[in-house]
Amino acid sequence: MCMDETMALIESAHAGDKTARDRLVTDNMGLVWSIVKRFAGRGHEPEDLFQIGSIGLIKAIDKFDLSYDVRFSTYAVPMIVGEVKRFIRDDGMLKVSRSLKELAARARTAREEMAGELGREPTVEELAARMGICTEELAAALDSGAEVESLYKTIYRGEGNEICLIDKLEDEKNDQEQAVNRLVLVELLEELKPQEREIIRLRYFEECTQTQIAGMLGISQVQVSRLEKKILKSMRDKLYGK
Repeated sequence: MCMDETMALIESAHAGDKTARDRLVTDNMGLVWSIVKRFAGRGHEPEDLFQIGSIGLIKAIDKFDLSYDVRFSTYAVPMIVGEVKRFIRDDGMLKVSRSLKELAARARTAREEMAGELGREPTVEELAARMGICTEELAAALDSGAEVESLYKTIYRGEGNEICLIDKLEDEKNDQEQAVNRLVLVELLEELKPQEREIIRLRYFEECTQTQIAGMLGISQVQVSRLEKKILKSMRDKLYGK
């Protein structure tokens, strides 16, 4: 569907045309499913999350201002994501027993201790052996504490560089999923101040070190480090709808 046709349908929907509204929902179901896939395996049925995401889509249709100089999908993605995240947060990521939650807490403590001792992350088998439980029980406990991960969660840190999940997104994705990733990222970046956006661009897209960025911006490396942490926290909070 071209942008002009989408705008025409939105205008008709705002005027009370239910057929136009239903058409917009139908045409954007793929977008909702692409977002729902990001929350798979978090204790909720995909169909349930799809229904919640569809509510976000409908809200986007109803609230979209035709004077906005953006594509409807750009506006709709954060609305859909926000609706799904609120549902997951309010409903509880996973409904698990107290004993399993306590086991998960023990596992996190043991993993940190072993990482310090071994100089690396312990394997599931090593961690299970340390705790005196089977690997299946450990896996269930670790899954019980799973969170929807921010695109910007650090998964590796070394030699002054951080690698985040967004840097490691699989290359083999369908076009719709890639579009969702770009839209969410663009939406978050556009809300940053110019200097903040430049720091993220240099750090995560140009792969510059904090020292290099400091030289380019005329500030200290410590300032870059503090600004980077502050910016990432802000982006995470917006992604989670906090």
